[in-house]
This record gives sequence, structure tokens and C-alpha cells, in this order.
Amino acid sequence: MNDSIDAAVEKFAQLARQQAQRAENLKQEQDFTDFSSKEKIVIGICGGDGIGPVITAAAQRILMRLLAGESASGAVEFRVIEGLTIENRAAAHAAIPPDVLDEIKRCDVILKGPTTTPQAGDNWPNIESANVAMRKALDLFANMRPVKVPSEGIDWTFFRENTEGAYAVGSMGVNVSDDLAIDFVVTTTEGTRRIAKLAYEYARTNGKKRVSIVTKANVIKTTDGKFLKICREIAGDYPEITTDEWYIDILTAKLIDQKRRKDFSVFVLPNLYGDIITDEAAEFQGGVGTAGSANIGKKYAMFEAIHGSAPRMVSEGRAQFADPCSMLRASVMLLNHIGKVQQAAVLERALDICMFEEKKIAVTGRPDGCTCDEFADYVLETAEKIVKV
Repeated sequence: MNDSIDAAVEKFAQLARQQAQRAENLKQEQDFTDFSSKEKIVIGICGGDGIGPVITAAAQRILMRLLAGESASGAVEFRVIEGLTIENRAAAHAAIPPDVLDEIKRCDVILKGPTTTPQAGDNWPNIESANVAMRKALDLFANMRPVKVPSEGIDWTFFRENTEGAYAVGSMGVNVSDDLAIDFVVTTTEGTRRIAKLAYEYARTNGKKRVSIVTKANVIKTTDGKFLKICREIAGDYPEITTDEWYIDILTAKLIDQKRRKDFSVFVLPNLYGDIITDEAAEFQGGVGTAGSANIGKKYAMFEAIHGSAPRMVSEGRAQFADPCSMLRASVMLLNHIGKVQQAAVLERALDICMFEEKKIAVTGRPDGCTCDEFADYVLETAEKIVKV
């Protein structure tokens, strides 16, 4: 047993040294990319796994139509990246094969379909999540997820820290013995400062009056306690914004409280809690199939659905009935991020009409609803009508 403990301690020491170096590197960060000064913006398209290629192709088709003028002038280039599949990743025994990562880094922003993450007991090797790997490789520290249901008074924006917390070294835990397994949680000063500042800057810029800090700092006192303390410090720079604090368990309950949930606006929270709570929040909007997310860093950004690759739909022959709304919502954020605000507004308005107002056709995931391509056509036709008006 002592040998096992010594080996576990040595592995922890290696992780601690790596994370300490990462914390130092964060202090040397560059400024955000200024897309208005770029001669050409390269948009990478990664279809991913399962239903990913279906819904990503639908979103790409709409983006190409909305950006047709920029594409024709050479100001925007679409670049399809084929290698981000579970088969290719498993063959390379890498979360992202090096040649694929090189292609991704030659783009400014990525529109990414869902990818399959191996889990214990399946037939794939134990490789890290492609999402987690991409967030770390491109330093995509902020996961931004909006949820809007006008009829319910819901207008929420979540800022989930993306590169730390329980996911930072999620594949590097230690099986000390057959009876004991230990994983690790990572929180750094600069990592927390930048996600908190981004949330408060978003609130100030967009006229939001409340930011809610979400932790479990009463129990997870060291890492969650540090996250809460630093967020409080950042809040002091934004006196016009009301700050409140919530434990993740009670917040989960209050989001379904019809009286209280209208009070919430902007949230900032660690990685694991953000992953869970945004899936719950998406249910109010129609489910995870309707919600997109932005993964934002200083240099790169990646936009994706918040749901998985749905292998069951593929195995049952229903992939063509997948809902593209998640990728289309992500495309709205992509357009806003690269400064194409007008096109973003058109696509967002078209989605609101098609999803909440007219609802002439609907995706059910089965043959009793429309196909992915049929719904994408509906959104595109609606967008074109908005532009003409």
C-alpha cells in the first residue's frame, strides 16, 4: 500500500508542477483578436461524430448564404476540417490528432459539431474529450451559453469557466488502490479573474443589472472558495451591477421557481457546475438540441451545440431528423464574435420566428417531424424575408 501511495503522491506532484507553470503562463496573455482589422477571417468547419456532420452541414449552408458577399470578396473563407472523428482520434490515440490541431490553429474561429467522448467500458481507448482538449490547446477559457424564453421572462447568459475546475485534469486521476480513486480540481487566480471579468464586462456592455456567482464554497472550501473570493473582488469594479451569490444546489432549484427565475440574468460559475446547470436551463428553451454555446479565448474561438453526438439516433437511422437549432444558435454567436452583427441579428430573429412564433414545421427527431435540412430551409427562407423587409 505504501508504494501505491508514494506513486500517487508523485503523480500529484507532477500535476501540481504542470498547473503551477500554467498559472504563470496565464499572466503573459495577449489581447483579444480584433476581427475588424483582419483582411481575411477563416472559419473552420468540424463535423464531428454521430449527428454532428448533419447539423453542422445545415449551419454551414446558412452561414455561407449570410456571408456570401464576404466570401466572394475574400474577406471570409470557409475551411472544412475532416479529421475530428472518434475513429481518427482513436487511431491516433489522441483527443485531437496533431495534424488536425494544426489545421484548427490555422483558422480564426471554429464551428464544431458534437464529438464522442470515450467512457469506461466502451470499445474506445481512454482518450480525453476533444472538447476539453480543444479548450486547453486554444485556451478557450470562457464558455458562454445564452438561454432565452420570452414568454417565461427568461433571458439568461451563463459564463462557465472552461479550462479549470474538475475538468482540467479529468483524465489524470489516480487509482491509489482497488479501494481508492482520487481526482483533482484546479482553480487559479488568473483563470478565475478573466472569466469573472468577461461576465461583468458582458453585463455592463449589454445593460444587464445582475450577476450571480455560483459555487459550492460552503463545502468545497479551497477551490470553490478561491473562485468565490476572486469573483467578489472583480465585482467591486462594477458597482452599478448587483452581485448575488448562490450555491449550485439551491440555484438548480430556483431556476424552476417561476417567481424567482425571472430575477436572474448573468451567471459566472466553475466548469462542472456550468456544464450541468446549462443543460437544465436549456430545457426551458426546448431542450439541449436548441441551445448553442461559444468557447472564447483571446486568439481563438469555437462555437458548438451543447449536446452530444447522439449515436442512438444514428444507429436507429434517424440522423436526418436531428435538430439543427443548437448549431444555428451557435452560429449566431459566431457571427457576433467576428463582428457580423447585422447577419447575426437576422439569423437570431429568424430562429425566434421559426422556433417560438410561427412554428410552421417542427423537428421531433423522428419521421413524424421535419428533417434537419427541411428546418434549415425554413430558417433560411425566413431570414431572407427579414432581409428583404
